[in-house]
Amino acid sequence: AARDRKTLALQEARAREVVDGERAARTPRFVKTSNGARSLDETALARAQSLVGLKGYVTNIPANLMPAAEVIGSYHDLWRVEQSFRMSKTDLRARPMFHHTRDAIEAHLTVVFTALAVAREVQNRTGLAIGNVIRQLRPLRSATVAINGATQTFHPAVPAAQRAILDALPPVEVTH
Repeated sequence: AARDRKTLALQEARAREVVDGERAARTPRFVKTSNGARSLDETALARAQSLVGLKGYVTNIPANLMPAAEVIGSYHDLWRVEQSFRMSKTDLRARPMFHHTRDAIEAHLTVVFTALAVAREVQNRTGLAIGNVIRQLRPLRSATVAINGATQTFHPAVPAAQRAILDALPPVEVTH
């Protein structure tokens, strides 16, 4: 409601400036023009002020399948979907896609969405953004050297901050 009031006050001020001739711009909200004369639309302004703080939600899902509280809750979680799409385009490098056949496109999207699911799980377990996790863990490398039939694996020294990230993740079994 406070944000709505502030926005509404700014819109009213712009409308008054246009009506008073102090501002030349496209016709802002609450300015009506009749016979070339501009005036403040008091009715529209009063209606908007009476609706301050109210927000409506429209869905095609019947109320018996999804109650109003669940619709609102789902809307409030919409930012997670938007965040996932931003993540998929940047951190997961989902674009550009240079595939032309349906199978190749579906395979690419399957890999991207699998990576998204894994990234989400990593974020949930560590409490860190996936970009931050990648940046911190990327320098950690191990090496396996085979000389004259003897094999030696060298593991990285893992600082405490990176150890906390790794401890939050389930162990991964690597097979060759």
